[in-house]
Amino acid sequence: MRAMAKAPVLTPQADDFPRWYQDLISKAELADNGPVRGTMVIRPYGYGLWERMQRELDARIKEAGAQNAYFPLLIPQSYLTREAEHVEGFAPELAVVTHGGGKELEEPAVVRPTSETIVNEYFSKWVQSYRDLPLLVNQWANVVRWEMRPRVFLRTTEFLWQEGHTAHATYEEARDYAARIHRDVYADFMVNVLAVDVTAGRKTPAERFAGAINTLTLEAMMGDGKALQMATSHELGQNFARAFHTQYLSKEGTQELVWQTSWGSTTRMIGALVMSHGDDHGLRVPPRLAAVQAVVLAVKGDDAVLAEVRRIGDTLRAAGVRVHVDDRTDIPFGRRAVDWELKGVPIRVEVGPRDLENGTAVLVRRIPGGKEPVRIDALASLLPASLEEDQALLLRQSRERRQSRTSDVTTAEEAVEAAASGGWARIPWAALGPEGEARLAERAATVRCLVAEDGSVPDTDDAPGTIAVVARAY
Repeated sequence: MRAMAKAPVLTPQADDFPRWYQDLISKAELADNGPVRGTMVIRPYGYGLWERMQRELDARIKEAGAQNAYFPLLIPQSYLTREAEHVEGFAPELAVVTHGGGKELEEPAVVRPTSETIVNEYFSKWVQSYRDLPLLVNQWANVVRWEMRPRVFLRTTEFLWQEGHTAHATYEEARDYAARIHRDVYADFMVNVLAVDVTAGRKTPAERFAGAINTLTLEAMMGDGKALQMATSHELGQNFARAFHTQYLSKEGTQELVWQTSWGSTTRMIGALVMSHGDDHGLRVPPRLAAVQAVVLAVKGDDAVLAEVRRIGDTLRAAGVRVHVDDRTDIPFGRRAVDWELKGVPIRVEVGPRDLENGTAVLVRRIPGGKEPVRIDALASLLPASLEEDQALLLRQSRERRQSRTSDVTTAEEAVEAAASGGWARIPWAALGPEGEARLAERAATVRCLVAEDGSVPDTDDAPGTIAVVARAY
């Protein structure tokens, strides 16, 4: 009788990419679906990734001069009605509280979908003169946007994020600050920590944030060729300042409205990590992001082996490597190895009795793949360089995927075909325009962003030579 083939741990990407994604979220213990439709429970391993993202982003945000604050979760409904485009843009997604303490509220409260309105209510109190500017704040919080088509990490009714809000004396200062966040906080993190190649551009008027005069975005190509919006930075102009009377006394003694920005990134980045770097064996976590860069596994419960894996852990920790020692020898070694592979830990160091006799360990590199025996006394000098090599490899693979699957086209029909075949298209914005953009939407393709011919961010929507990047998107 022929033996039955062993079923794969994950649905292969090539067979069903969405199912592969759901399998991996579950089996790598990143998250579960929450009890209310569209919500999620982030499990400790998934939350550990978010904590690392927070730490890296928070440092960059503070380097840009912003300070952390916190604003209430519940916002008076009347606040949202003060800025017409804003309330129109968010109305379908709002969750509204009408009762509290067993009584009907005098005014309904909206569960925070974003905080421009409540921030401006307080900015208008805090800003009196030009000496109070610029005012730069950020908050780490949760928001609720009622999601009709939820998918864990990518689109959820409640998600975690950071949202920055600033007020400036001039348009130029606000414009430059929004660009600084876009470049020095988000793009730097995505490329140098998350190892995801991103396309930086500006949104078309149809795709801008509700109430903004300009939106800067970072778009990344996922493993199936679709685009994912990674982070956005908005120039709000004076729209919210006018609605909330956020003004200051200038040096010349005149009352002037402030110019503002807002910007945010979310737990969607965990989904991007999965879909950009994951393979049929599980996650592949960039070493600079990984909470655990190397796991040292005891193959068997031999006292000498256990003592050695703990000693190796201490040695690697002293060398600056984030290490976890897995000495759970009551669990079969094969099961533990598969579990760490699913979780995408960059390096495994495996030690058994025979390895110990030879003074070696088996070094398993998750990102490029492969395993080899390595002298135990060489691990501390070898691993830091290997981790940096693996970090660079992930970014290179991400960039090569985008470049190889992006086509230059001249018509909207060709752009739709490129998107339908699992790639991106670049088309001159002058040849597409708002009418062509509307036709794309009818066929499930969108203009993800506008870029200059040299890949930089254009100063205006209609700058000469502006290119529209078209794709299907999450």
